[in-house]
Amino acid sequence: METGEGVTRMRLVGGSLALDFVNTRTGPPAGSPDDDVLTGYLDLIAWGAYAGALSAPEATALRRLAHDDPGASEAAFTRSLRIRDDLDEVFRAVAADRSPSVSVLARLRDDEADALGHARLERGRTFSWSWRDDQTLARPLWPVVHSAVQLLTTGTLGRIKGCAGCRFLFVDESKNRSRRWCSMDDCGTSEKIRRYVAARRTRATG
Repeated sequence: METGEGVTRMRLVGGSLALDFVNTRTGPPAGSPDDDVLTGYLDLIAWGAYAGALSAPEATALRRLAHDDPGASEAAFTRSLRIRDDLDEVFRAVAADRSPSVSVLARLRDDEADALGHARLERGRTFSWSWRDDQTLARPLWPVVHSAVQLLTTGTLGRIKGCAGCRFLFVDESKNRSRRWCSMDDCGTSEKIRRYVAARRTRATG
Protein backbone atom coordinates (compact mmCIF):
# COMPACT_ATOMS: atom_id res chain seq x y z
CA MET A 1 0.00 0.00 0.00
CA GLU A 2 1.24 3.44 -0.84
CA THR A 3 1.72 5.84 2.04
CA GLY A 4 3.00 9.36 2.27
CA GLU A 5 6.74 9.64 2.51
CA GLY A 6 6.53 11.62 5.74
CA VAL A 7 4.31 8.99 7.32
CA THR A 8 6.56 6.06 6.49
CA ARG A 9 9.60 7.90 7.88
CA MET A 10 7.93 8.07 11.29
CA ARG A 11 9.05 5.82 14.11
CA LEU A 12 6.13 4.29 15.97
CA VAL A 13 7.72 4.53 19.41
CA GLY A 14 4.78 5.62 21.58
CA GLY A 15 3.79 2.14 22.73
CA SER A 16 0.16 3.15 22.17
CA LEU A 17 -1.80 4.01 19.06
CA ALA A 18 -3.03 7.20 20.74
CA LEU A 19 0.50 8.36 21.56
CA ASP A 20 1.75 7.52 18.09
CA PHE A 21 -1.05 9.72 16.76
CA VAL A 22 0.05 12.59 19.00
CA ASN A 23 3.61 11.98 17.77
CA THR A 24 2.69 12.83 14.18
CA ARG A 25 3.98 16.31 15.08
CA THR A 26 7.67 16.72 15.78
CA GLY A 27 9.75 19.36 17.49
CA PRO A 28 11.73 20.14 20.65
CA PRO A 29 10.63 18.89 24.09
CA ALA A 30 9.20 22.32 24.97
CA GLY A 31 7.48 24.85 22.78
CA SER A 32 5.60 24.55 19.52
CA PRO A 33 5.98 21.67 17.05
CA ASP A 34 8.11 22.38 14.00
CA ASP A 35 6.80 19.74 11.58
CA ASP A 36 3.63 17.75 10.94
CA VAL A 37 3.30 14.64 8.79
CA LEU A 38 -0.49 15.08 8.61
CA THR A 39 -1.21 17.73 6.00
CA GLY A 40 -4.54 16.44 4.69
CA TYR A 41 -7.07 13.64 4.89
CA LEU A 42 -5.08 11.32 2.63
CA ASP A 43 -2.17 11.57 5.06
CA LEU A 44 -4.54 10.55 7.85
CA ILE A 45 -5.51 7.45 5.87
CA ALA A 46 -1.85 6.70 5.16
CA TRP A 47 -0.99 7.04 8.82
CA GLY A 48 -3.90 4.81 9.85
CA ALA A 49 -2.71 2.07 7.51
CA TYR A 50 0.93 2.47 8.56
CA ALA A 51 0.11 2.40 12.29
CA GLY A 52 -2.23 -0.59 11.95
CA ALA A 53 -5.47 1.28 12.64
CA LEU A 54 -6.81 0.54 9.14
CA SER A 55 -6.71 -2.51 6.92
CA ALA A 56 -5.65 -2.17 3.30
CA PRO A 57 -9.25 -2.57 2.00
CA GLU A 58 -10.50 0.02 4.50
CA ALA A 59 -7.83 2.50 3.41
CA THR A 60 -8.70 1.97 -0.25
CA ALA A 61 -12.40 2.48 0.42
CA LEU A 62 -11.72 5.67 2.40
CA ARG A 63 -9.62 7.09 -0.42
CA ARG A 64 -12.56 6.59 -2.77
CA LEU A 65 -14.93 8.24 -0.31
CA ALA A 66 -12.58 11.19 0.13
CA HIS A 67 -12.31 11.61 -3.63
CA ASP A 68 -16.10 11.56 -4.00
CA ASP A 69 -16.80 13.96 -1.13
CA PRO A 70 -13.87 16.37 -0.58
CA GLY A 71 -15.91 18.59 1.73
CA ALA A 72 -16.69 15.75 4.12
CA SER A 73 -13.09 14.52 4.03
CA GLU A 74 -11.87 18.02 4.92
CA ALA A 75 -14.31 18.10 7.84
CA ALA A 76 -13.09 14.70 9.02
CA PHE A 77 -9.49 15.88 8.79
CA THR A 78 -10.28 19.04 10.76
CA ARG A 79 -11.86 16.86 13.43
CA SER A 80 -8.77 14.65 13.51
CA LEU A 81 -6.57 17.68 14.24
CA ARG A 82 -8.88 18.73 17.07
CA ILE A 83 -8.75 15.23 18.55
CA ARG A 84 -4.96 15.22 18.27
CA ASP A 85 -4.78 18.57 20.08
CA ASP A 86 -7.00 17.17 22.82
CA LEU A 87 -4.92 14.01 23.21
CA ASP A 88 -1.75 16.08 23.22
CA GLU A 89 -3.13 18.17 26.08
CA VAL A 90 -4.33 15.15 28.04
CA PHE A 91 -1.18 13.08 27.82
CA ARG A 92 1.27 15.94 28.33
CA ALA A 93 -0.63 16.80 31.48
CA VAL A 94 -0.46 13.18 32.64
CA ALA A 95 3.28 12.98 31.83
CA ALA A 96 3.82 16.09 33.98
CA ASP A 97 1.67 14.61 36.79
CA ARG A 98 -1.04 17.20 36.25
CA SER A 99 -4.76 16.77 35.69
CA PRO A 100 -6.09 17.55 32.19
CA SER A 101 -8.85 20.11 31.92
CA VAL A 102 -12.42 19.02 32.55
CA SER A 103 -13.48 20.29 29.12
CA VAL A 104 -10.91 18.28 27.18
CA LEU A 105 -11.82 15.12 29.11
CA ALA A 106 -15.49 15.74 28.34
CA ARG A 107 -14.70 15.95 24.61
CA LEU A 108 -12.69 12.74 24.85
CA ARG A 109 -15.65 11.06 26.53
CA ASP A 110 -17.92 12.18 23.69
CA ASP A 111 -15.41 11.02 21.07
CA GLU A 112 -15.20 7.62 22.76
CA ALA A 113 -19.00 7.34 22.84
CA ASP A 114 -19.07 8.04 19.10
CA ALA A 115 -16.31 5.49 18.46
CA LEU A 116 -18.07 2.75 20.44
CA GLY A 117 -21.26 3.53 18.56
CA HIS A 118 -19.49 2.10 15.50
CA ALA A 119 -17.85 -0.81 17.33
CA ARG A 120 -18.69 -4.42 18.00
CA LEU A 121 -17.40 -6.93 20.52
CA GLU A 122 -15.57 -9.87 18.97
CA ARG A 123 -14.28 -12.97 20.66
CA GLY A 124 -10.70 -14.11 20.36
CA ARG A 125 -8.72 -15.33 23.36
CA THR A 126 -10.64 -12.56 25.12
CA PHE A 127 -13.38 -10.25 23.94
CA SER A 128 -12.21 -7.01 22.31
CA TRP A 129 -13.64 -4.11 20.38
CA SER A 130 -13.39 -3.90 16.61
CA TRP A 131 -14.76 -1.36 14.17
CA ARG A 132 -17.04 -2.39 11.38
CA ASP A 133 -16.24 -0.97 7.97
CA ASP A 134 -19.31 1.18 7.45
CA GLN A 135 -17.72 3.56 4.93
CA THR A 136 -17.46 6.51 7.34
CA LEU A 137 -14.70 9.07 6.88
CA ALA A 138 -14.16 9.27 10.66
CA ARG A 139 -13.13 5.59 10.66
CA PRO A 140 -9.37 6.23 11.25
CA LEU A 141 -10.14 8.11 14.47
CA TRP A 142 -12.17 5.49 16.33
CA PRO A 143 -9.34 3.12 17.33
CA VAL A 144 -7.15 6.12 18.22
CA VAL A 145 -9.73 7.54 20.62
CA HIS A 146 -10.41 4.11 22.13
CA SER A 147 -6.68 3.55 22.58
CA ALA A 148 -6.45 6.84 24.47
CA VAL A 149 -9.28 5.94 26.84
CA GLN A 150 -7.86 2.47 27.43
CA LEU A 151 -4.46 3.92 28.26
CA LEU A 152 -6.01 6.38 30.72
CA THR A 153 -8.30 3.87 32.39
CA THR A 154 -6.29 0.64 32.39
CA GLY A 155 -2.67 1.72 31.98
CA THR A 156 -0.15 2.87 34.57
CA LEU A 157 -0.22 6.64 34.32
CA GLY A 158 3.27 6.98 35.82
CA ARG A 159 4.69 5.19 32.79
CA ILE A 160 3.48 7.88 30.35
CA LYS A 161 6.46 10.13 29.67
CA GLY A 162 7.79 12.80 27.37
CA CYS A 163 11.09 12.29 25.56
CA ALA A 164 14.00 14.29 26.94
CA GLY A 165 15.19 15.04 23.41
CA CYS A 166 12.03 15.80 21.43
CA ARG A 167 8.29 16.31 21.88
CA PHE A 168 7.37 12.63 21.45
CA LEU A 169 5.37 10.87 24.17
CA PHE A 170 5.77 7.21 25.03
CA VAL A 171 4.84 4.47 27.49
CA ASP A 172 7.89 3.52 29.53
CA GLU A 173 7.85 -0.27 29.74
CA SER A 174 11.32 -0.56 31.32
CA LYS A 175 11.44 -2.48 34.60
CA ASN A 176 12.73 0.45 36.65
CA ARG A 177 10.88 3.11 34.66
CA SER A 178 14.16 4.76 33.71
CA ARG A 179 13.59 5.28 29.98
CA ARG A 180 14.24 8.90 28.97
CA TRP A 181 14.18 8.76 25.18
CA CYS A 182 11.55 8.04 22.58
CA SER A 183 14.15 5.91 20.82
CA MET A 184 17.81 5.13 21.49
CA ASP A 185 18.29 5.12 17.71
CA ASP A 186 17.28 8.78 17.52
CA CYS A 187 17.23 11.02 20.56
CA GLY A 188 19.22 8.62 22.76
CA THR A 189 22.03 8.40 20.23
CA SER A 190 22.01 12.17 19.70
CA GLU A 191 22.40 12.72 23.44
CA LYS A 192 25.25 10.22 23.65
CA ILE A 193 27.04 12.01 20.82
CA ARG A 194 26.48 15.40 22.48
CA ARG A 195 27.92 14.14 25.76
CA TYR A 196 30.88 12.55 23.99
CA VAL A 197 31.70 15.78 22.13
CA ALA A 198 31.31 17.81 25.32
CA ALA A 199 33.59 15.45 27.23
CA ARG A 200 36.28 15.62 24.52
CA ARG A 201 36.05 19.38 24.49
CA THR A 202 36.44 19.47 28.28
CA ARG A 203 39.49 17.19 28.16
CA ALA A 204 41.04 19.26 25.36
CA THR A 205 40.71 22.49 27.32
CA GLY A 206 41.48 21.01 30.73
